[in-house]
Amino acid sequence: MQKTLVILKPDCVARRLVGRALQRFEEKGLQVVGLKMMQVGKPLAARMYAEHKGKEFYAPLVRFMTGGPVVVMALRGKNAVAVVRKMLGATFGPDAEPGTIRGDFGMSKRYNLVHGSDSVASARRELKLFFKPGELVGRHPPDLDVVYDTTGPELV
Repeated sequence: MQKTLVILKPDCVARRLVGRALQRFEEKGLQVVGLKMMQVGKPLAARMYAEHKGKEFYAPLVRFMTGGPVVVMALRGKNAVAVVRKMLGATFGPDAEPGTIRGDFGMSKRYNLVHGSDSVASARRELKLFFKPGELVGRHPPDLDVVYDTTGPELV
């Protein structure tokens, strides 16, 4: 099963949407294996968004991400990266389909409520930025057998 990083950004926290966003992931069947609220410092934000350095939105993004508390979570499930990305919706709320987190709660073209890793490689890198070794829980969730068909050699 894959792990992925989700960040509930400062606008999500300020608007008190943390519980609603988290609930959607849990209801989908994704397992929360790491969760914490934190204030992102500039060095961490710079490492997180290093590939965007030099782009016009880089400085405003770093300023925004360091401007208030965030909630970071590690989620686990089959194809977790793709599942989460689909649940988030298009990058900006006005473009996102209803039923997605951004589509249901987002209106801004700059503040987009949530970050989700865009690939398995990005998820590995990003999880290491926000969670220290030993902070993620690796238990077998009691509902695994009803979220997936576990009767065969792979999860279905």
